Amino acid sequence: MDSRSRSVRKSTTMMSAILFLFLIHGSYCFYLPGVAPEDFQKGDPLKVKVNKLTSIKTQLPYSYYSLPFCLPKKIVDSAENLGEVLRGDRIENSRYEFKMREPQICAVLCRITLDAKTAKLFKEKIDDEYRVNMILDNLPLVVPIRRSDQDSPTVYQLGYHIGLKGQYSGSKEEKYFIHNHLAFTVKYHRDLQTDSARIVGFEVKPNSIKHEYEGKWSEKSHLKTCDPHTKRTVVNSNTPQEVEANKEIIFTYGVEYQESDVKWASRWDAYLLMSDDQIHWFSIVNSLMIVLFLSGMVAMIMLRTLYRDISKYNELETQEEAQEETGWKLVHGDVFRPPSNSDLLCVYVGTGVQFLGMILVTMIFAVLGFLSPSNRGGLMTAMLLLWVFMGIFAGYASGRIYKMLKGAEWKKIALRTACMFPAIIFAIFFVLNALIWGQKSSGAVPFGTMFALVLLWFGISLPLVFVGGYVGFKKPAIEDPVKTNKIPRQIPEQAWYMNPVFSILIGGILPFGAVFIELFFILTSIWLNQFYYIFGFLFLVFVILLITCAEITIVLCYFQLCSEDYLWWWRSYLTSGSSALYLFLYATFYFFTKLEITKLVSGLLYFGYMLIASYSFFVLTGTIGFFACFWFTRLIYSSVKID
Repeated sequence: MDSRSRSVRKSTTMMSAILFLFLIHGSYCFYLPGVAPEDFQKGDPLKVKVNKLTSIKTQLPYSYYSLPFCLPKKIVDSAENLGEVLRGDRIENSRYEFKMREPQICAVLCRITLDAKTAKLFKEKIDDEYRVNMILDNLPLVVPIRRSDQDSPTVYQLGYHIGLKGQYSGSKEEKYFIHNHLAFTVKYHRDLQTDSARIVGFEVKPNSIKHEYEGKWSEKSHLKTCDPHTKRTVVNSNTPQEVEANKEIIFTYGVEYQESDVKWASRWDAYLLMSDDQIHWFSIVNSLMIVLFLSGMVAMIMLRTLYRDISKYNELETQEEAQEETGWKLVHGDVFRPPSNSDLLCVYVGTGVQFLGMILVTMIFAVLGFLSPSNRGGLMTAMLLLWVFMGIFAGYASGRIYKMLKGAEWKKIALRTACMFPAIIFAIFFVLNALIWGQKSSGAVPFGTMFALVLLWFGISLPLVFVGGYVGFKKPAIEDPVKTNKIPRQIPEQAWYMNPVFSILIGGILPFGAVFIELFFILTSIWLNQFYYIFGFLFLVFVILLITCAEITIVLCYFQLCSEDYLWWWRSYLTSGSSALYLFLYATFYFFTKLEITKLVSGLLYFGYMLIASYSFFVLTGTIGFFACFWFTRLIYSSVKID
């Protein structure tokens, strides 16, 4: 017996090590590009597209042309997927004209004269630190920020700031300046055989310059400050362009081409560079310590207490041991009694299964590299579609549990499973969207997209939940391992530490502790507009979260049953689900310590979206805890003979 268990343990360890090494490999920037490469010959036109204006201070995106930038002859919107629309992306054409490997020193884009209204618009956006986002060959525009430490890699900031605030030397009056000259750098990888090139980098250095010219302005006017004929370029912002009513602004740009050794398939690596991987490893080690601690407790319960109790049922060594180990057996006639609000429990369990399936499949695809960062909105689109199609598992799970709890109206449960959680989320989302509409932001979801979401919900998800519910309910009911008494047993008075509220709140601390470091990086990527593409680490943390939720619930459920309290159904769900409360409290802490949001609407958006995230986390973790406890109680009560 010992040699067999030793060999099993050894093979399990080997498999765990192989899986761990695979995930470590996946934790770095491994991805499939997702789009076909495009080859450009010398002189080929390059399409520069503009995207939304973004700010980490307001979290409200705006269309590029909501400001009076230089307009093309006709604005053409690019086709956006569902995820892009929900993210607030608005990709449009621009007046910038690039030709492959043909540098431009000082190209004039346009000249505008500000009135009081447009000057105020620019000032507001500069105040809120808005950035302009552009795209070339599906690569986002970045501003390289080189650190003072020579060994540190270059950090890339998405988009460039519209302008800045500053003072002239000797003056205390604060002025607004606009970045009206853009020095672009296009990096390319050349094929020596065909002489064609592929774009592998798109960078910019923004400058503010008050352009000067002779005589009256015309399209043929030569600028003194920036002239391609004399090869005079803008190198700094010593004479910046002010933003004031009735002042003219001349927008110019230059393009430089640099050959690069970076291949097309690796062009995203620089953007996705993870410079702080040691913190992620600390997160993993921290989480593993929690798991090992809980695993030790579960092993102690299962091996020391339960194994001895089941195998040596009538051979208890001392009276004290008998009293300790038979506490949970005393409630065998009530432990599988259907709980109060059992219908609602079935609905929440079904929704949690739907969530678990969606996140698991999404994570696997992300680790394998299918959710490429070049496919903007791909992650959100994939999650929405997976949620819809996982409805069949939600219906099946809720139907099976409902029948086991002696329910008869499976259609009612299927309808509530399909509608309750999405309805709550949709109601919060609708209110938040109305707030965004009120701010005239491009982040507001259009009516057509709203209709598409409702169609996915009622046209696909709802029928699938009913199909799953029908299949689950028609299967034979899960039989209880022990019979339930007709008269409920009285629950003795519990110790203070076994109080339901106290034990539930204690149970949520460890699952949250297992994920809070990784949570910091996720919040940073969402609210500080940074890339997050370390799904290998995230998958490891997710697996650790599953184990932690299951183990903490089993431990606390065992202590509860030993105290002769058999009301474990809802408590098992709420024990691990309470980690969502700590998630929301951490999000509140993050808001006040890391973000600079000052506007009321932006604050409401933050807390609204974090409320949705916390509620979703509650449903997910609660379901994991419930199934762990469900398996545990069935296991221990089916293994003993009840007189």
